[in-house]
Amino acid sequence: MSQEREPRLGIVDWGIGGIGIYRRLCEQLGDIPVTYFSDTGVTPYGKMSRPELIHRLEQVIKHLHTLGVTHLVVGCNAASTVLPFLHFAGIKTKGVIDCTVAGTAKLKPKRLALIGGRRTVVSGVYRRAFQAHGIAIEQRIAQPLSALIESGDVSSPQLRDECRKILRPIRHASHLLLACTHYPAIAKVLKNYVSPETVLIDPAATLVSEIAKWKLPTGGNSKFLTSGDPAVMKNAAFAAWRVRITAPALSLPTRHQAR
Repeated sequence: MSQEREPRLGIVDWGIGGIGIYRRLCEQLGDIPVTYFSDTGVTPYGKMSRPELIHRLEQVIKHLHTLGVTHLVVGCNAASTVLPFLHFAGIKTKGVIDCTVAGTAKLKPKRLALIGGRRTVVSGVYRRAFQAHGIAIEQRIAQPLSALIESGDVSSPQLRDECRKILRPIRHASHLLLACTHYPAIAKVLKNYVSPETVLIDPAATLVSEIAKWKLPTGGNSKFLTSGDPAVMKNAAFAAWRVRITAPALSLPTRHQAR
């Protein structure tokens, strides 16, 4: 008879955007056991074809399962667009999109706008989901922002100029949904280019509330893994989130390198 596994939460993102979820989780739920996986050793999820992304995520999920993960959060919006096509090997899983739509709909936004990566926007997943709630949404592709934040840039003139151009057509939205885990790291910058009344929506808030329903035990240790450069991950996590993480381990390396 097999022994039941100790609960352990996995967080998957292409880079350090999901560290914002991790930080909020620690603040609200305490030291639950977490394994964080950053997959920067491969092409950004938003630039993969759907079959490539499905194949890669299934590799990652199987790998995390062998490392003891019992519950999984897919923080990346691009990755969450293909969740219906994935198999989870017995792992309880939450994506960011469904709970974000439900939480945002409760706010009854008068004019809802969204910024996200190309895959997230072009997939139409948010548009269809909000349409089911009778809510129209204006979407803007903000692809350059995640790469800048991933490099540790949260305030450069280049980043500010990109924010200005991206937000100009939607600056008077009543609510702005940040549909990439990286974007909340520059919330203060984004606020400079929208109306003072615009409410920024960080999906991590609703996602952590959903994680709380799992009632995972506290008293666990956090582990950080990456398919990319461990030193770069550690430095970027601090630059973007002011979170000091333990030295990440190189895990699930691949020849399919980022570009």
